[in-house]
Parts: sequence; structure tokens; C-alpha cells
Amino acid sequence: MKISKVIELINGEILIGSIDDSINFAFSSDLMSDVLAFVNEDTALLTGLVNNQVIRTAEMLDLRTIIFVRGKVPPQEVVNLAKERGMTLLITNFTMFESSGVLFKNGIEALRISNE
Repeated sequence: MKISKVIELINGEILIGSIDDSINFAFSSDLMSDVLAFVNEDTALLTGLVNNQVIRTAEMLDLRTIIFVRGKVPPQEVVNLAKERGMTLLITNFTMFESSGVLFKNGIEALRISNE
């Protein structure tokens, strides 16, 4: 799904990046340890955390898109770091639950967590 469509669905706004980029999967978490444990590349991260740790975690996993939920707006230093890394940042006033549900309902796949 194109970022432009994601923005439309979650009534979002782009801070940096390209609306022509695409996502296929999404993972929602405020725990970066869970992100590190369960996420792989080609996944958009939905989070309410707005610090450098989010960008650093995304960078380690080659994540290109971060969606900040609950009306959270990252400080300029976080935006600058993401821009240096070529990431796309979106913001939405939707909750994490609502954002995740809307994206799932419209075809974004959830990551399947293995119990192995």
C-alpha cells in the first residue's frame, strides 16, 4: 500500500519521506524490545514513542516507515535523525489500536509471531 493511501486511511500527515513509498506489513508497539524481537524489514512501525531510540531501533531493522500515533509529534532532533537515515515519518491522531485496525482492514498484513 502506498504511503499516500496510508495517510488517507489514518487521517495522517507526513513529516518527512515520500508518499510514493509502500508498506506491506505493520507492527504496533511502544516496547522497542518487542520490535527488535519480532519485526523484520518491509514493516511499518506504529508507536507512541517519540525519541531517538525509535529511530535507532528502526535503523537496526532496516525499517523505512514509522507512524507516530495518539497525536504524538517527535522533536525536531528525532525528525532530523530519521531524515538522515532516509526514513518516512507519519503522524496521526488515531490511537494505536484504531490505526492498526484501519490498516489491517484495508489490506496491510500483520506480522505472525511464532511460538517457537
